[in-house]
Amino acid sequence: MPATRLTAHAVEKPWGRHILWPGFADPAPEAAPVGEIWFQGGQADAPLLVKYLFTGAPLSIQVHPDDAPARAAGHQHGKDEAWLVLAARPDSVIALGPARPTTAEALRAAARAGRIAGLLDWRAVKAGDLFYSPAGTIHAIGPGITLIEVQQNADLTYRLHDYDRPRPLQIEAGIAASNLRPLAEPPTPQIRSDRRTILIEGPKFVLERWSAGTHDAGPGDRPGWFIPIGGGGTIDGQAWRGGECWMTQGKTRIVLNPGGDALFAYPGTEALE
Repeated sequence: MPATRLTAHAVEKPWGRHILWPGFADPAPEAAPVGEIWFQGGQADAPLLVKYLFTGAPLSIQVHPDDAPARAAGHQHGKDEAWLVLAARPDSVIALGPARPTTAEALRAAARAGRIAGLLDWRAVKAGDLFYSPAGTIHAIGPGITLIEVQQNADLTYRLHDYDRPRPLQIEAGIAASNLRPLAEPPTPQIRSDRRTILIEGPKFVLERWSAGTHDAGPGDRPGWFIPIGGGGTIDGQAWRGGECWMTQGKTRIVLNPGGDALFAYPGTEALE
């Protein structure tokens, strides 16, 4: 099955921007800001979803449940996600988990009082940073950031704080889904060759970063997501460019020309069970 270029779909968000990223059309000044580009098509029930995010204001403080509570709520699975930062203002920050162990009671009180941000582990952000947010991690993305997000394909978010926006909160469900301890740091990326590094090797998905050379996408018959960041090359003989996303099925020959930079993601073992 040949590789398929997925369709880019702009999603309006109250925290989005009017100036996006090279390769994407900016919304008109009078239009609502765009916060996300979703890449859709391929398999309707695909296990992963790829997005670009453009933050002009802070996102909500939120959490995604793991598989068991998600299925109890009628969803297929929970939501792990990873972010590769492409650009960030000098003052940009991301929060991942509580700064120190907390309790459900303390978290509930802070959320209801609108001071939950003070409990979180806020981290400075710069271009090239990689963050992994397993399901159950309370997290928040600040303004002034452009990033690529790779996630389990689940539209399931519990908001704990939303900066006075007129959107509902899900405090009780969010607390029940939250990990109350600081987030463990992900393993160090594994350099497999001078052109291939495994950034994340989790049970839900694997995320690699590729540089110039010829790559055989795989493994086996699993679907894959090829996410060009910059440069050029070919995929199954078709030209690709930065800002696209392609879906593969099984082995696919992908060439990155000199200066090429790309991500490649595929489901982990648990995602296929």
